[in-house]
Amino acid sequence: MRLISKGSKLYSILFNKCPKCHIGSFWVTNNPFKNMFISDKNSCKTCENCSLAYELEVGFWYGSMYISYAISVAVMLLFWALTSFFFPIINIFNEILIIVIAIMLVSPLNYHVSRLIWINFFIKYIPNDNY
Repeated sequence: MRLISKGSKLYSILFNKCPKCHIGSFWVTNNPFKNMFISDKNSCKTCENCSLAYELEVGFWYGSMYISYAISVAVMLLFWALTSFFFPIINIFNEILIIVIAIMLVSPLNYHVSRLIWINFFIKYIPNDNY
């Protein structure tokens, strides 16, 4: 099986698809900034194709905070390394400011991707199921 072909977890995460059928959308739009700041509906509750309820149980999305934390740490480390490399004599407060701004700018994308990763841990792709 190819890495980013239909049927893989990565396909569902990268293309905003339902983890069960890979046809319906998980989020209303593919733009995380529009989903978070402009759209009335923050996310879809069920898949329009297979009727999978995305919130498997009450409090299901609390687990995605761990994924979000890991992504945030990766972004912080990346920007720390970049600022240290390109600006070796930068003031520590300026470096922290750059990292905080980067985290704030990436937060909608982080929220978007962390939920997709979390639900893909628990839902298996079922091809050609009669929904």
